[in-house]
Amino acid sequence: MPKMKTNRAAAKRFKATGSGKFKAAKKGRRHILSNKNRKRKRRLKGMVLVDPADQKAVARMLPYAAK
Repeated sequence: MPKMKTNRAAAKRFKATGSGKFKAAKKGRRHILSNKNRKRKRRLKGMVLVDPADQKAVARMLPYAAK
C-alpha cells in the first residue's frame, strides 16, 4: 500500500500535542496590526487547541502526526 501524503499547508499551521490533539496559533494576528492595540495583540500570542469539531479533519490532513 502506498504512503499517505501529508497536507503541507496543514503541516505548517497545526502541531500535534502529546495526547494526540492539535494546536494552532490564534486567529487575528496576521495583518492590519497597526489598528489593534498592544493589549489585544499580546493576548493573541501563543497557541490554542483546535476545536473538537475540527480535530478529525486536521487528523485526516496530517496522517502521521496523530497517535
